[in-house]
Amino acid sequence: MQSADTGTVTSRHEAIVVGGGIAGLTAAAYLARGGLAPLLCERQSVFGGLVRTFERQGFWYDAGLRSIENSGVVMPMLRDLGLQLDWIKSTVSLGIEDRRITVESSASIDAYQDLLGHVFPGNTQEIAAIAAEIRRVTAYMDVLYGIDNPLFHNLRADTGYVMRVLLPWLVRYALTVPRIAALSDPVEDHLRRFTPNASLIDIIAQHFFQATPTSFALGYFGLYADYHYPRGGTGRLPESLAAYAEAYGARLAPGTEIVAVDPEGHTVTDAAGQVYAYRTLVWAADLHALYRSIDTEAIQSARLRRGIVERRAALAGQHGGDSVYTLYLGLDLPPEYLAGRMSAHHFYTPSREGQSSAGPLPLGRSREEILAWLDRFLGLTTYEISCPALRDSTLAPAGQSGLIVSLLFDYGLTKQIEEAGWYAEFREHVDQGMLSVLERSLFPGLSGAVVDRSSSTPLTLERLTGNTEGAITGWAFTNRTMPAENRTLAIARSVRTPLPDVFQAGQWTFSPSGLPISILTGKLAADAAQKAAARAGR
Repeated sequence: MQSADTGTVTSRHEAIVVGGGIAGLTAAAYLARGGLAPLLCERQSVFGGLVRTFERQGFWYDAGLRSIENSGVVMPMLRDLGLQLDWIKSTVSLGIEDRRITVESSASIDAYQDLLGHVFPGNTQEIAAIAAEIRRVTAYMDVLYGIDNPLFHNLRADTGYVMRVLLPWLVRYALTVPRIAALSDPVEDHLRRFTPNASLIDIIAQHFFQATPTSFALGYFGLYADYHYPRGGTGRLPESLAAYAEAYGARLAPGTEIVAVDPEGHTVTDAAGQVYAYRTLVWAADLHALYRSIDTEAIQSARLRRGIVERRAALAGQHGGDSVYTLYLGLDLPPEYLAGRMSAHHFYTPSREGQSSAGPLPLGRSREEILAWLDRFLGLTTYEISCPALRDSTLAPAGQSGLIVSLLFDYGLTKQIEEAGWYAEFREHVDQGMLSVLERSLFPGLSGAVVDRSSSTPLTLERLTGNTEGAITGWAFTNRTMPAENRTLAIARSVRTPLPDVFQAGQWTFSPSGLPISILTGKLAADAAQKAAARAGR
């Protein structure tokens, strides 16, 4: 099993998992439960990827996810593993200028229609048609999430469940999936069928990723009502999975970055030169990094070398999904002050004008032009705002609140600014710009209440996670082709690679996206790895 190119093998493992985000943690948990005692390697010093909670000056902030959507996946997985978290309902609100609504269920589409009608009184008929379309798409997605995912159910032991629940749902699912597939056009294009009002289209679509499929964007009302928050922060989820995997024999290796993979020798090498042999490998890290880490010149098999070269070619030029800029604020304001202006999870748009009015991304423009564009953009974009202490009062000092404010932001523009040498000035400008926008709209007096401030950019996320272009979810919908399997009915194929006994997880392009698909693909990759180990004569 030893590779001539990688040196002495440090340790041998039935299974190795690379990447300690939710996909890798899920894979490690199921591999450990199956008796393979995996080695879990994570480049960061903590597990969870973008699902974690950190502390600054007594304030606790969630990095990445602000709430956790069940989507028929998260709760069934936890029950299957016997894990219990203390969940708090995470209520979502939507605000435009000085008006807001709270999303209680799919029925809140009526309130959303009224909100849009108030903001755009000249487009009420168009808005009514859009609301009807949202109801139609939401109904389709309700079928998709209509039962707990059967992947986490012992079907052989519960034939009654199969007859009573699964088979009737499969009929509805089979009828609905083609309708969902027919709604794969970008939501911005779809909305133009209903209205020519660019600002109205922006207000509905601009807090989704660029070119998000219509089925996902317009069906999201059902997911808003499905948001939950673990007491103690979102980081409780990866902490529980890591503890479970370790309890069942997994070896956890935080701070271990894998830099080389020898698929013929069945070894991986970390940045310190340690070599680990595996029988089966689950790659739950960045996919570009996997194929960069293979020395094709050392591959003896022409077929394997051809498969790797073809995969690299398919990945070349493909972009990661949207990234975010996030401002973390510790405030000398009680949670009650914030509760009068937002729910614990709030999507806020300060202007009805719409962010496209800011003009195209100023790529290749001067510093002065970029700064002017930023000022326009920050006043028009949609902010995702979360206050952990509104759910759990222990997450901030008494009488104070932590606030997390994010907006979707372009990696390429951020990289250009860094290369031009004014990255620190850019960060300060955006921090102050976000504060200014929120102070003159949603939170009067905000700047004077700040006792702690920090921020992260797409470059921060790229450095911490290794994700291509600081992506927060996976692959961009704007790619010429998807670098991973993205057909709903073929999700099991998404874990396959051309490498022997190597499976991938977390490479998603599906609805319900991020965390649920990370869990699903982590479980599927673990199942495939266990079968591969069994075939190898474990």
